[in-house]
Amino acid sequence: MFGMQSLLLWFLCFASATPTALTAQVPPSAPATPAAHPNPEERVRSRILIFDLRDGSTKVVYSADTVWEAPNWSPNGKYLIANSGGAIYRLPLQPDNTATPVRIPLGDQYRCNNDKAISPDGKLLGFSATVAPAKGSNVYLANADGSNVRQLTTETPSYFHGWSPDSKTMAFVAQRNGSGQFDIYSIPTGGGPEQQLVADKHHDDGPDYSPDGKWIYINSDRSGEESIWRLPASGAGPNDSRAEKVLSDGAEDWFPHLSPDGKQLVYIAYPAGTPTHNSRLLHVEVRLTSITGDTVGKTPKLLTSFTGGQGSLNVSSWAPDSQRFAYVSYEPLP
Repeated sequence: MFGMQSLLLWFLCFASATPTALTAQVPPSAPATPAAHPNPEERVRSRILIFDLRDGSTKVVYSADTVWEAPNWSPNGKYLIANSGGAIYRLPLQPDNTATPVRIPLGDQYRCNNDKAISPDGKLLGFSATVAPAKGSNVYLANADGSNVRQLTTETPSYFHGWSPDSKTMAFVAQRNGSGQFDIYSIPTGGGPEQQLVADKHHDDGPDYSPDGKWIYINSDRSGEESIWRLPASGAGPNDSRAEKVLSDGAEDWFPHLSPDGKQLVYIAYPAGTPTHNSRLLHVEVRLTSITGDTVGKTPKLLTSFTGGQGSLNVSSWAPDSQRFAYVSYEPLP
């Protein structure tokens, strides 16, 4: 536990180093005073990249010698958002698809994690953050420019993951009642109680709506390995009878995201037997499968492989044209 003097020193250092206005403020590429025994998971070079399905090419949008995570593409296609150091940044895309981060001024009290996205109508920002004295993450809503922040969930831990197509509902994962397991929930953006959507006693994560609003796609280990499942947006029903496994390929499959046109699904595949998605220094793959109507293709295609994991593809990062998506790779620093 921090002593009072240490806590005061931390606060003064953080406040002086963190901008509060929407300005082109780029975080330092490395801490001013590196820790004596740094966590190798935090000592990385992050590269935010765009993958183009039309020719299989990748383009580096931004690179820094700090942790950057989970890009999300704005509905108008003009910018990405990503998080670093507890803050969320806008990355306006230049003609050459490079970007300089601009901090979204949510306020220094919000220690944001990697779960966030701009609403489909472009007006709102859903995000997850820890705010003292809470010990865990809650789900928050703000205007897209960072103004008018309001808290939606009241229990921790709660992690935002996806928007309904009409921008009126958010899907998130949470632990409740000391269960120790993560389940899928939804909550209306206009106010109202959260709704538990699944009841199975296994780990569920990564909820993302289909573009038609009919389904919520998730990853779940309820079949013995992390696989891609889906359930009706209204819930999985009694005993989760309406939940169905739609894809399993022998890997640990996480974070399914449907393209805006509803015709493709991209996800990240961890090596078989990987117990969690917490490491960002694993050999992972991004895979793609087709969707025709309500039928999910059973033969996914390998798009790219790299060192990554946590923070690489946590939230939907599709471009509006359904031809590109963004992700993050990591490289350990010496």
